[in-house]
Amino acid sequence: MSEKKSRILHIKQFLEEHSDEHHEKTVTDILNSLNSEGIEASRPTVIRELKLLTDAGVDVICNDVKPKRYHIGDRGFELPELKLLVDAVMASRFIPPSKSDNLIEKLSRFVSKHQSVELRRTLYTDKQIRPVDEKVYLTVDRLYAAINTKKKIKHKYYDWGANKQRFLKHDGREFYFSPYGLLWKNDKYYVVGWSDPREKVISLRVDRIADPKLTKIDAAPEPEGFDIEYYANDVFQMYEAEMRDVTLHCQNDMMRHILDQFGEDVNTEILDADRFAAHVCVPASPTFFAWVFTFGGAIRIAAPDDVAAGYREMFTATMG
Repeated sequence: MSEKKSRILHIKQFLEEHSDEHHEKTVTDILNSLNSEGIEASRPTVIRELKLLTDAGVDVICNDVKPKRYHIGDRGFELPELKLLVDAVMASRFIPPSKSDNLIEKLSRFVSKHQSVELRRTLYTDKQIRPVDEKVYLTVDRLYAAINTKKKIKHKYYDWGANKQRFLKHDGREFYFSPYGLLWKNDKYYVVGWSDPREKVISLRVDRIADPKLTKIDAAPEPEGFDIEYYANDVFQMYEAEMRDVTLHCQNDMMRHILDQFGEDVNTEILDADRFAAHVCVPASPTFFAWVFTFGGAIRIAAPDDVAAGYREMFTATMG
């Protein structure tokens, strides 16, 4: 590398690492840094290199005081944006702790060393339920490759035994699957696509997919009317059950929970001074019943009768 190229790259790196709007650097500071690395330079040379960096698109900001001071301005991310990204990485149950630390370290490179201290967040997260298998990143990469090339994958699937040990379902047999899209739901990754053995669209937990292989077989075409938002809009739709039109009778203070779950377009009507009705279309599944039960009677299944009966039967069996 020529000395000129080495010099200009060193100046750029020095300003990126050590300067920001609260920690500006003078030409003398830059010269001292160059000299510490054995790179010869003069004040006119440094000023010329700073102009070259600016002409090349680097946001070198000059504070026209005496002596003039310089710092890097736009770095692609603003500090508040990086703080949000760091919090998201820390909070994600999908990302193993070691990978979380690695990603945060990489994000820190977008700010000066002074600002990187502010990225050492104190957000509390429940790390005990985080995964430890970093192979899940390879799985996500394979799934996206299959989606982009419209090819099938061949995979096995994990489950958990009573001894808390993971095992391969179906004696480790491989299955063909055509992925259509990935969903991030309740801090978990799901992939939605066509299952060859089941001959229908299903959703799979990404962290339970084992040994995925990208094949050269064309993916099954999306069924007519397929809409991935159907799976994204409601957690209940991640579980297989017959879709039913259900009427819920809810106490007034339950409206926020209804809107959180079904969105602001949900069909509701006032019943009396204390209650309202919500008309929703959901899979009549144990997962939906468990959600209703969470509210201790403040949300009740009013219709249809067979869905309400199914709800009562499930919890009678549970209590028995």
